[in-house]
Amino acid sequence: MYMKRTITTKTFASRMALSFFLALLLPLGLGSCASSTGPAPEYRAAPIAPQTANFELSAIDFVKQLKAGWNLGNTLDATGAAGLGAETSWGQPKTTKDMFTGLKEGGFGVVRIPISWHRQMDNAFTIDEAWMDRVKEIVDWALEAGLYVIINTHHDNHKDYYFPDAEHDARSQEYLVRVWTQVGLVFRNYSEKLIFEFLNEPRRAGMPNEWNWNDNDSQHREAGELIAKWIQEAVKAVRATGSNNENRYLMVTGYAADVGAAMSPHFSLPKDSATDKLIVSCHAYTPYVFAMQSPGQKEFTAQHEREISSFLKRLNDKFIDGLKVPVIIGEYGATNKNNLEEREKWYRHYAGTAASYGMSTIVWDNGNYEIPRNNNYSELYGFYNRTKQDWYFPTLLQAIVEAYE
Repeated sequence: MYMKRTITTKTFASRMALSFFLALLLPLGLGSCASSTGPAPEYRAAPIAPQTANFELSAIDFVKQLKAGWNLGNTLDATGAAGLGAETSWGQPKTTKDMFTGLKEGGFGVVRIPISWHRQMDNAFTIDEAWMDRVKEIVDWALEAGLYVIINTHHDNHKDYYFPDAEHDARSQEYLVRVWTQVGLVFRNYSEKLIFEFLNEPRRAGMPNEWNWNDNDSQHREAGELIAKWIQEAVKAVRATGSNNENRYLMVTGYAADVGAAMSPHFSLPKDSATDKLIVSCHAYTPYVFAMQSPGQKEFTAQHEREISSFLKRLNDKFIDGLKVPVIIGEYGATNKNNLEEREKWYRHYAGTAASYGMSTIVWDNGNYEIPRNNNYSELYGFYNRTKQDWYFPTLLQAIVEAYE
């Protein structure tokens, strides 16, 4: 999920000038990308001691095990502050071990932990050790609770970090390769229950055509090609860290995580040294008028049901049945419009249809669920009371979990 925030940027022109100078004087950086921040430092690395793991399953059979999932939204993905205080800067409580126990007891199989890294690193893109330690602690708690875990790069889509246009190509690739090299080195021994998702909703943020993929848009096509290239380099970087990362299951995202982008002939999967370990990730708050728009529509109609059935079938036909590559819906949800019974129908149909194709669906939860006095229904995706370990809308939980039984 993208939260609209005003971000103060540093002057990029001066960085590009420095990049040009360094490219003349310094050797190539990681991969084939000329370094704009200097040679990569010696990164922290866990000694190779792989945990017991099972990478024998096909990616399709692996994803079937995940079933329903939940997003730790507006937490480690927050960009409101640097340092460990970022975790609570968007109003959510500090993450605890009990949260994951409650999720597991509620019937979830996987937790997605969105993580923004750019406020937690130096100018050479070296991640702060305290931040990495906190990420590791939270991942460990989720795994100890018996959950599968997905970690990603979330709100790093910015011209100082990664941005899919030709001007920012080299720096973007370097950023992502350095981040995933560091993440890979720290987590390389973890079992198959830890999944890496390279990108969240990569797009030309702030541009008029930011969202909703269009095959006829030359900017979208260029962005899609760059995103695919960066993911290819990130796959190589993760595999090169060794240990269990040589076979880890990896999630691949198209432009803006848009279903249309994934369905486009311009979408491509990376080449991989591992066999059958790639997963396609899409986000779909569908239909928009029901799931996101305020005021939009409150009633879940037959037309809405057909829209959900249609896009899930198209994903199944292309990827699962066609390419033998599984799909995870990494984010979905229906904002609270004081229409609980209609949302029950929506979740039951959405999760049930996805489950019938062997897809995992991971509900977005930003902690906000109460309708304000002005009846603005935007972004009311609160689902799980993280302090009390219970549910704001228990029947929605029931609808999701039963869809996978």
